[in-house]
Amino acid sequence: MNIRKKSPLNKTIDITVDEGKQYLACCLCPVKRPDVSFTVSDILDRTICAETFGILPYMPRAFADLAIVDPPYNLSKDYAGSRFSRRSNEEYCEYTGSWLDALLPLLKPDASLYICCDWRSSIAAGSVLEQFEQQKKLIIRNRITWEREKGRGAARNWKNALEDIWFATLSGDYTFNLEAVKIRRRVVAPYRENGRPKGWKETGEGGYRDTCPPNFWDDISVPYWSMKENTAHPAQKPEKLLAKLILASSEPGDVVFDPFLGSGSTSVTAKKLGRHWCGIEQNSRYCIWTEKRLESADTDKTIQ
Repeated sequence: MNIRKKSPLNKTIDITVDEGKQYLACCLCPVKRPDVSFTVSDILDRTICAETFGILPYMPRAFADLAIVDPPYNLSKDYAGSRFSRRSNEEYCEYTGSWLDALLPLLKPDASLYICCDWRSSIAAGSVLEQFEQQKKLIIRNRITWEREKGRGAARNWKNALEDIWFATLSGDYTFNLEAVKIRRRVVAPYRENGRPKGWKETGEGGYRDTCPPNFWDDISVPYWSMKENTAHPAQKPEKLLAKLILASSEPGDVVFDPFLGSGSTSVTAKKLGRHWCGIEQNSRYCIWTEKRLESADTDKTIQ
């Protein structure tokens, strides 16, 4: 039997549970629902290997400064043996409302929340968020759309190349670090006043202007096989995407929480940017990939 070996250039993380037992040992792995709630010290900078809905009620109250949530989209998909099946829109809205209800008490009063979606689940997420806003549980701030240039085209439809991220806060008091996420643009038609640049800066390589970031992002590469951050997870988010959210909506030393952690991109990016992290993921193999990436982040802080 011929076993196909990976190219030396292929950096995809796809180790098995047997190969990564030492990484799984780094995780918090409750074998059943805990008898008492966790403390902040129990879960800080930890990967929790458990089912999200079973663990959320036992998490400490008001511990997170920022939540980034990437739940299963309303698609039938296999996640390393754990299958999520597509539901009716009503059922998916109920599912979304259930985890959101369990999540909100874990956030600080000045916390921010981002929810990742594809075009179809974005409709459901927006509807649920509107209901929560009407109940005065949160405030919807924006909907970000980013270009996900990956995947096959469609013969009789437009290729799905965009995804959404809903941005909400728990109150009017929240963090937004504008300077950390401004966009640098080249100046094509520079305006001068008394011979000096006005509203832009001049360098030997041309002029530029730092501008407020829009809610459409087209400067992010989805991880692929030759990138160190790439894993075999079928729905991995790029670290650069998460870095924008973390830089804008948290401070160094804050706690970033992801209740659907996947292969760990939120935790890894938070660590690289000097934040604390906590994530919940039920799949042991994905938890192993997370811990391996967290280990690498001790010495490699680069992000795309």
